[in-house]
Amino acid sequence: MRGVTRRTRRLFETKSGRVVLLPLDHGASEGMLSGLEAYPELIRELNETPVQGVILNKGLARTLNASIPLSTQLIVQLTAGTKHGVPTYNQSLVCTPEEALRLGADAVSFQMTIGNDLEEKMLQEFAATVDNAHQLGLPLIASISARGGQIVNELDSSLVGHCIRLGGELGADAVCVPYSGSASSFTRAVQLSPIPVLVMGGPMQPNWKNFLGTMKQALKTGISGVSVGRNIFQHKEPKQALKELCELIHEPEPEEENGHI
Repeated sequence: MRGVTRRTRRLFETKSGRVVLLPLDHGASEGMLSGLEAYPELIRELNETPVQGVILNKGLARTLNASIPLSTQLIVQLTAGTKHGVPTYNQSLVCTPEEALRLGADAVSFQMTIGNDLEEKMLQEFAATVDNAHQLGLPLIASISARGGQIVNELDSSLVGHCIRLGGELGADAVCVPYSGSASSFTRAVQLSPIPVLVMGGPMQPNWKNFLGTMKQALKTGISGVSVGRNIFQHKEPKQALKELCELIHEPEPEEENGHI
């Protein structure tokens, strides 16, 4: 078994076959956003909560390394861009897979957007980085969304489906996209994807129960898990929110347990 395959399998919880990722990499893009205070508490909570991986920029991967349980996969974010940049959706390579490996990474993450004037640059960096990571035996998780002047609706089902397909076609080991809300088209894209599909949490939602409801709908399309950051660390009770999310993703509903689906 290749190293990439073995490490990819480790990302998924054995019983449920799904993954909960906790991205705490928003400080680079957003600066002093609310919820930064919850980071240390959430890192400590990883010992008690079935979170399979935490996504960190290289600086925090270095300073928080010793606090991350060995049972939790360290995923180093390779790209970044700030909300002050022009355009704001640009992502640049700021860490190499080699540096991530030296930091103890179990996998790496690459963010990119499509449908804009910088797409060519990001696609070239993405393709080269996939090859580089795989040479080191590191799985790469691609977070892909549609943003830019060419895009009218970022959640258009055909665009989101294209993001899913793009990740698989260009060699990522898993792809993370926003949930379009169109169950039928999303299900088809997931079923035809050669790699696991995850759903990203997106911006903080005002109603936690509604957010969990959306994640539940996404699960029914056959996704392999979620990557949720702001809706956890900006929640008024981050630890409880993380616990409830993990329960939703990993604990089968009664009809699943009885084999009625």
